[in-house]
Amino acid sequence: MPHLNRRQFLTLSAGAAGTVLLPRCAGNQAATLASPNVITSQAGLLNVSLMARQDRYRIGGQEGQVMSYNGQIPGTRLEARPGDTVKIRFENQLPQATNLHYHGLHIPSTGNADNIFLSIPSNETLDYEFTISNNHPAGTFYYHPHLHGTVAEQIFAGLGGIFVVRGSLDEIPEIQAAQEEFLFLKDFSLDANGQIPTPGHMELMQGREGATLTVNGQINPSFSIPTGGLLRLRIVNASAARFYRLSLEDHPLYLIATDGGAITEPVELQELLLSPGERAEVLVKGDREPKQYRLLNLPYNRSGMGMMGEIGNMGSMGMMHSMNGMGRMGNASVTQSPQLLATLVYQDEVSPIPLPKQLIPVEALPEPTNTRRIELSMAMGTSGMGAGMSMGSGMGMQFLFNGKTFDMNRVDAAVKLGTVEDWELVNSDPDRMDHPFHLHVNSFQIISRNGQPDPYPAWKDTLIVRGNETVRIRIPFQDFAGRTVYHCHILDHEDLGMMGLVEMS
Repeated sequence: MPHLNRRQFLTLSAGAAGTVLLPRCAGNQAATLASPNVITSQAGLLNVSLMARQDRYRIGGQEGQVMSYNGQIPGTRLEARPGDTVKIRFENQLPQATNLHYHGLHIPSTGNADNIFLSIPSNETLDYEFTISNNHPAGTFYYHPHLHGTVAEQIFAGLGGIFVVRGSLDEIPEIQAAQEEFLFLKDFSLDANGQIPTPGHMELMQGREGATLTVNGQINPSFSIPTGGLLRLRIVNASAARFYRLSLEDHPLYLIATDGGAITEPVELQELLLSPGERAEVLVKGDREPKQYRLLNLPYNRSGMGMMGEIGNMGSMGMMHSMNGMGRMGNASVTQSPQLLATLVYQDEVSPIPLPKQLIPVEALPEPTNTRRIELSMAMGTSGMGAGMSMGSGMGMQFLFNGKTFDMNRVDAAVKLGTVEDWELVNSDPDRMDHPFHLHVNSFQIISRNGQPDPYPAWKDTLIVRGNETVRIRIPFQDFAGRTVYHCHILDHEDLGMMGLVEMS
């Protein structure tokens, strides 16, 4: 089993006591927001209603107004299998237009499937429908709004949910025997009036972050692990801009799946870094002293300015990281101390369950038929501002691909179905900010970082491109003709222009 060397885990101070995120219910009575409802496909059909709306919640000790799906954060968990048809009646009760994006699913980008160009006005309903292909990989996916210009606002306010495709990974005996938990990581911020604050200049530049961190809509929830058993954590970074550098006290994490599904064999990690939109699945062995352990968000600086402590040499898949180098320091996006996310509690003893030795092979892709260079950068001013952009929205900030902001009427990459392309992603941002790059519809593999081969093949749809870094990815364009997008998943950057249009034919 591959093992990545890591520094010793730090002994860290205890976090705040658990507080829950509570909705205001009828009669002013509060109900605990625990795990969301789960709707599973039946007889090949997943049929569900989703409503986007504003709600009153208590976040920590403060009541405020957020956005939710079906009155929950995260929204209703949707579970389907390859070959299933998915029908979603979507009702928009927000005071502004919105839509849905099925982040990571390999489905059409046209019609009423994963079409981010649809706009659903306030108080209107749209029926989404698509079929999950018979060969779709099992994995942890993510649905959220994607109407350009409002994406950061709506996701930061709370909108998002988990979409699961069950399949061959779930049927591996050791994984089937593991206890399963979902971790939906989401930060919040409320002003003195209980409103989501309007972002200032620096927040737009860095991407907005909230000081209150929640897991499944709760502050410091507890998860149990059977002594001797395995715990399967399926983790979604649902924040608009915050990166999570995760570490579980006194426990290694065994990575078994990334954005696009299973990897070939488990990889042992001491830390796991997830940028916005990334997902990962890990196993935890219940082989430590039976007591409580903390899941922590360790300091990480994504701003690129200055220096800070031991944050550094980022490894495979943008997620496996050897924290031995010098990090970069800059502004409020840097968390100076560990943050408590959740607590792991040992419970009943079971017969020992071993780690699986093999998972699902990651197929090698053929050599590319075409190579593109995409440069990620930032500028100030008004020239080159794309459709829907304005000075007021970003105070003159522009986030760019190849020197251009997004224009819905301009095709940035015309690709042929049935071909494989290499895209060279070059981060030339003058502030050396990390940018998570996300491609809709088609997953890819990371080939190299700064010319160094990526040692652990995996299917990804979101990856971190750090300041002054060049990452080469290989993309098979398959199955679905139509227009879709690639963009930075620091969602303020997307709204301020860092998005490109792909036409597949």
